Amino acid sequence: MSELVLSFLGSGSMNGSILRGVLAGGTPAGRVRATTKSASSAEKLREDTGVTVLSGEENEKANLEAVKGADVVLLGVKPYAILDLAREIAPALEPKTVVASVAAGITLEALEKALPEGQPVVRTMPNTPSSVGRGVISVTPGTHTTKEQLEAVREVLSSVATVVEVEEHLVRAVTGVSGSGPAYVFYLAEAMQQAGEKLGLPSDVARVLAKETVAGAGVLLSPDDADPAALRKAVTSPGGTTEKAINTFDDQGLRDVIAAGVTASAERGDEMEQEYCGD
Repeated sequence: MSELVLSFLGSGSMNGSILRGVLAGGTPAGRVRATTKSASSAEKLREDTGVTVLSGEENEKANLEAVKGADVVLLGVKPYAILDLAREIAPALEPKTVVASVAAGITLEALEKALPEGQPVVRTMPNTPSSVGRGVISVTPGTHTTKEQLEAVREVLSSVATVVEVEEHLVRAVTGVSGSGPAYVFYLAEAMQQAGEKLGLPSDVARVLAKETVAGAGVLLSPDDADPAALRKAVTSPGGTTEKAINTFDDQGLRDVIAAGVTASAERGDEMEQEYCGD
């Protein structure tokens, strides 16, 4: 990774995962700063990572100090607190500093309004597999963000995820497909386990069969050229047991149910934008 100075404001599950990812990728701890709410969590993060960590409990100017001289600042607090945090750090930002939000429901327009005029910003939509280095994260540059600044953010995020660029009107679709998507897969594994139990399998055996099947299928999907439809067809022999199951899913309208769920997630993202960013 290039000689970027990074600041992570909020070090919860998502920001914390990205922080650890950049360190694992070779970024020196001396070029990484972070903030936490409590002193105890700050101490633990220091011990775990060796980075400079400031806590709001001990220092009311922790966030301001953490962003001074940073090349990229990642806002990782809860969505409802993002814009207040942006306003708080605004006086300490350098004009070149890129501010990236990893929270759902915060529009580029709202983030730009909360920051100094011309501040480069990036909106992202991550998902939880980033915590194990297998996430997927979308990035959307703001009005004043250059290609080089966007690339700097991509470089940071690529340490824990595959990064894709989308226009802002498509962030809602990203939310529905991948932002909420890991829960759909867990839901499928849960349903498979329950179905196995109804067929007489012991609970622990059904759980192992379901989760290892889903996890293994995920590995088969991981190559760049893997096509879900092709993989599904390859294991669906005509007249066989798998074809019978797939036909039953189609007859029951499972594709439509999944589409409805993805759409509902996207619509909830729209609602959050109105809640957090509406006038």
